[in-house]
Formats: sequence, C-alpha cells, structure tokens
Amino acid sequence: MGKSQIWIAMAALALFFVSALADDVVVLTEDNFEKEVGQDRGALVEFYAPWCGHCKKLAPEYEKLGSSFKKAKTVLIGKVDCDEHKSLCSKYGVQGYPTIQWFPKGSLEPKKYEGPRSADALADFVNQEGGTKVKIASVPSNVVVLTADNFDEVVLDETKDVLVEFYAPWCGHCKSLAPIYDNVATAFKMEEGVVIANLDADKYKDLAEKYGVSGYPTLKFFPKGNKAGQEYEGGRDLESFVNFINEKCGTGRDGKGQLTPNAGIVSSLDALVKEFIAAADSEKKAVFSKIEEEVEKLTGPAARYGKIYLKSAKSCLEKGADYPKKETERLQRMLDKSISPAKADEFILKKNILSAFA
Repeated sequence: MGKSQIWIAMAALALFFVSALADDVVVLTEDNFEKEVGQDRGALVEFYAPWCGHCKKLAPEYEKLGSSFKKAKTVLIGKVDCDEHKSLCSKYGVQGYPTIQWFPKGSLEPKKYEGPRSADALADFVNQEGGTKVKIASVPSNVVVLTADNFDEVVLDETKDVLVEFYAPWCGHCKSLAPIYDNVATAFKMEEGVVIANLDADKYKDLAEKYGVSGYPTLKFFPKGNKAGQEYEGGRDLESFVNFINEKCGTGRDGKGQLTPNAGIVSSLDALVKEFIAAADSEKKAVFSKIEEEVEKLTGPAARYGKIYLKSAKSCLEKGADYPKKETERLQRMLDKSISPAKADEFILKKNILSAFA
C-alpha cells in the first residue's frame, strides 16, 4: 500500500467515525427528502449552511435532540445542507439560516419553528406536535468545575494546558456557550495534558478579579509555560475551540474527539524518515542515529510521538521494507474490532506515523 493509499484509508476511517456519530440526525438531500419526510412520521428539519455561525452554535443542541429522539418511531429529526441543496431549500421558503420547520405526518406543508434554539425547547415543540413524550438525555459533562479550593491545583499545574471559562449563572451568552463548551471538553477528554474547565465568577468574585475578568463569559488559556493566563479571542463555535487547542497544545483531535490523520506527525522526524527510506541498507543505521538524536530533543506530546517514530524505524531495520504495510494492515484489523478509546487512539497514532515510512 502506497503512502497516498494509506492516507485515503485513514481519511475513510475518520469519515466513518464522524458518520457513525452523526447518524442520530438524518441527513436529507434532494434525492431522499420526500422518501423520509411527509410519510408515516412527523419530521423536524433544520435547513442550514456549513459556514453559518448560528448553525454551528445550534449543532450540539440539535445533535442532542437527534440522539434523544433516536428511538421514537413516529418522529424524524433531520437536516438539509442548503449550500448543497439550494433548490430544496428554496422550495420550502428558506431565506435565512438556520430555519427549522415541522412537517406533520403525511404532509409536505411545513410549520416554521420560532422558539428558543435549545435541545429542551425543541424537544417540547416536537413532543407537542408529534404526540411524543421524549426527554432530552442528560450527558455527563467533561468540564472540570473549578472552585476556590481547587483552582490553583488544576489551573497552575505546570504539566497541563488549561482553558478556563469564567461565567455567571445568569448570563445569557454563557448559557448559549455551555453546550458547545461541553462538546469541547468531550473532544479532548482523552488528552491527559489538556484540561477544559470553568469557574462560577459570580460566586468566586475574588478569583475573577485576580485574573482581570470584567465580563461574561471570559475565556483564558493557561498553557504549561504561562500560568499568568492569556485571553482567548477566537470564535465561540466548536471548530474554533478545537483548532485553537490543537495549535496551542500540539494535539490532533476533531470536534468528535477522533484523532485526525495529522495526529502524531512531527515534521522534523518526517524529514529524517524520508532520508531513512532513501538511504542504502548500509547507511540506514546512521540515519537511525539521527532520528534518535532528534527524538531526545522533543518535549510534551511530541516526545511521545517521537518514541513511536523510533520504534517504527527500529522495526523497519529488523523486519525489512514490508514492515510498514504489514503493521498498518494489522492495526486496521484491530481498529475494526470493538476496542477501548485509549487503544483506538494508540493504534491510529501508530498508523499515522507509519504512513511516513510507507
């Protein structure tokens, strides 16, 4: 298998994970819309655009809605990408995003939803219109709750990169951010060196004042090397948070918490791997020594990835040029089984790094 084929396989795997997690909300298109909507069940449909900020803010709430109604046979929760299906959105009078419409059972005449864009409010509407009695499933939060007692222990830990939201319980913007922030914490829950936390700044005013908080929500990032804290000034959608943390912390996660094809890649080692592959058999040990020297310089997550590079290079020396292909295939077979998230992370990192040796 060539390098490009491995990348395609990894991308397909990532797509599989995303699709599996998004199955609770039915993706509607011009081809399947009338097969799914207006039939033997009522349907709530979100008409959205991928670039729309309000749509991104709604996404985690809408996914929560879809998950909660997954087993309700009389109701469908669906969505339409209006960038891809302009004529379908135009047909139903969509002029802004997101537009949410209810289609009763057996009807293609929609009723526009005008209520709040929270999972609970949407569920109340669907229950009323569809005759169901579904409650939004509560999901345990992965956000670390800070207090005066644990703030220093968590935030000032020099081994952790910590993002802190200073909020007030009565703040509307904080309430809107809450489900997105929960998703950020969930996306990085497997990263031991990353902490997503929040502090009730109304309750712990002294701490808020200490860090110059004057409005809510205020987000501050406390990296390993700067415990004075720095203002987070990025977007408040899931994608922006994920990109920020990946850049600052050297992680490689997507919004669903899956490792991306770039996770574990260290550019300086990739360059040496190219040299290693091109070298004659008699010269490979000398290049291997260079890889060892470079790995010793690495710190943080890169040091962990460096060990995988080193082990892979050593296995190539001992087992020959076919090792990367055979090991990648073995790892894929393991990933196709039911394994723990920690093991899946380990195998995906190895696959990503092995792609440099292919």
